[in-house]
Amino acid sequence: VQLVESGGGSVLPGGSLRLSCAASGFTFSSYDMNWVRQAPGKEREGVAAIYTGDARTVYYADSVKGRFTISQDNAKNMLYLQMNILKPEDTAMYYCAARRPWYPSLAPADYNYWGQGTQVTVS
Repeated sequence: VQLVESGGGSVLPGGSLRLSCAASGFTFSSYDMNWVRQAPGKEREGVAAIYTGDARTVYYADSVKGRFTISQDNAKNMLYLQMNILKPEDTAMYYCAARRPWYPSLAPADYNYWGQGTQVTVS
């Protein structure tokens, strides 16, 4: 399993960014996927996940609902996170994570496979 994130950068408050995650080495469409972030001095936080059951339902942390959108392109083995109305508190390293199908979960500890992360800074 390999996950490679890209698309991070610096943006002003209120701006937008789209993160991408290139997946390989596994059947992408059959895995649960999660975008997880970690700010300095804080624990990892799952922000947006796709669960393979329930017709691939998506889940969001309350902190990003209405601002972030997770999506995937199975033909390209790509996972995306569209982030709008960014706030300084969104500043963090963002990771793409994957696991075999299980139950709906945003919890980082439930995911086995991780990318190297991409930094997002809002200031």
